[in-house]
Amino acid sequence: MIFTHDTEHALAIVVDLINTAPATSGAERLGGPTDLREFVERNRFSGIRTLSERDLARVLDLRARFQAVFEAPDVPTAVRLVNEVIGEVRTTPHLTDHDDYSWHVHFFAPGAPMGEHLAADCGMALAYVVAAGELERLRTCEAPDCARVLVDLSRNRCRRYCDSRTCGNRMHVAAYRARRREATAP
Repeated sequence: MIFTHDTEHALAIVVDLINTAPATSGAERLGGPTDLREFVERNRFSGIRTLSERDLARVLDLRARFQAVFEAPDVPTAVRLVNEVIGEVRTTPHLTDHDDYSWHVHFFAPGAPMGEHLAADCGMALAYVVAAGELERLRTCEAPDCARVLVDLSRNRCRRYCDSRTCGNRMHVAAYRARRREATAP
């Protein structure tokens, strides 16, 4: 494990959030509060009860801002972007042990709205990545027809595809077929 469990969980949420955008998934996957509720349940957010159009608007804004961190050309730009996100929320760090997770830190106030929850925890996770000098772990899939993002948590920083079962497998099969064609060419 490179980062703590809660940081890795927050990074997975960031990836899932960015990958709900039309540019990465082909269609808007957060089109309304019902989609947002599914996102909350899929990512096991704690303490989120009601969701509104206002929450959705804030989450969509954060999605674009988190995407910008993944696309940052350098560390100073990433630092500025992350600081803007976490600087706008009232962080209230506290230890908690809910939903069968051991002790971990939440950065949002209990009962905080969805956008504040997301900005605080996910913003801090991105801050940890940048502070650790690991910005290159925030990537876009290398498959030519895929724009999904990923966080490379592999020990040797070798992850290239958003999903080894889809893009990774497809690219490996294409490379294998190309090698076979080269081997049989006159």
